Amino acid sequence: MQKGFAYTRLADRLASVAELSERDLDLLTRMPSTISHLSSYDRVQHRSDRPLRCCLLLQGYLCWRDQTERQITSIYVPGDIPDLHTLSVPRFDAHLTALGPTVVAFVPHDFFCEISSLSPALRHALQLLVHSDMACLRNWIVNLGSRDSLTRVAHLFCEIAVRLRAVGLAGDDRFPSPFTQSDLASACAISPVHTNRIIQELRRRQLLTWQSRTITIEHRQALSSLARFDPGYLGMREAVTSENHGIQRPAAPATLSAAPACY
Repeated sequence: MQKGFAYTRLADRLASVAELSERDLDLLTRMPSTISHLSSYDRVQHRSDRPLRCCLLLQGYLCWRDQTERQITSIYVPGDIPDLHTLSVPRFDAHLTALGPTVVAFVPHDFFCEISSLSPALRHALQLLVHSDMACLRNWIVNLGSRDSLTRVAHLFCEIAVRLRAVGLAGDDRFPSPFTQSDLASACAISPVHTNRIIQELRRRQLLTWQSRTITIEHRQALSSLARFDPGYLGMREAVTSENHGIQRPAAPATLSAAPACY
C-alpha cells in the first residue's frame, strides 16, 4: 500500500472518527492531489471562490477568518479538510487562511464522491468529519459567549492538543504554536494585551509554556480541569478519546441521517 504524505494525513484523520478496513484505506491511495506550500496569512480559499476541489491540510495550521472583523472562527490541524462542506455547498462565506508556514494538498471533489460511492465506511467517515466541524463551531460559540477569558484560552489549547494527538502529533504535549498571540486574541475575542496576561497566568500556574513558536502543556489534567474541557464534542472514536484524555466515550453511531450531495 502506498504511504504518501497526503494519504497518511487523510487516513489518520478519517481513522480518528471511524473504523476503516484495509480495503477502505486502499481506496485512499488513489487520491490525486496538488501540493502547495503557503506562507503565513496566505489565503488558501477566498470568500468569493466556488471550488471544485477540497483543501487537505498536511502541515501547519489553517483558519477561517472573517473578512471585515478579522475574527478567527475556527482553527484546523494536519489531517483536517476545512472545506469538505463544499461538496454540497460549493461556496465560502469567509477566507481560509494559513497560520504560519503551511503545506496543503488540493484534492478534486470527484475523488471524494468516488470513494463515497465505493465504500459506505468512507462515506460515513466523511459525514462524521462534517458533523465534527459543526460541533466545533457550536463549541466555539459557547467559548466566546459563556466562558471567561482564562477558561476560553485554556479550552482552545486543550482542544488543539487533543486533535493533534488524534493524528499522531503532540504525543509529548508539545507542538508548534498555531498562532501568534495576536492571532490568539482574534480567536478568543480579547485584546492582545489581555492575551499576554493570560499566557503569563498559565505560566505562573505551571500549566503551559509558550517559548518562541512552541507550546508545551505542562500539566494536561490540570489544564483540562481549568478549562472544564470534555472532548466528547469532537466526535472521536472511543479508543482515541480514552487514550488522549482518560475519558471513556460511546462509539460513534453506526448510521447518520441522509447525507447531502455525493457523501
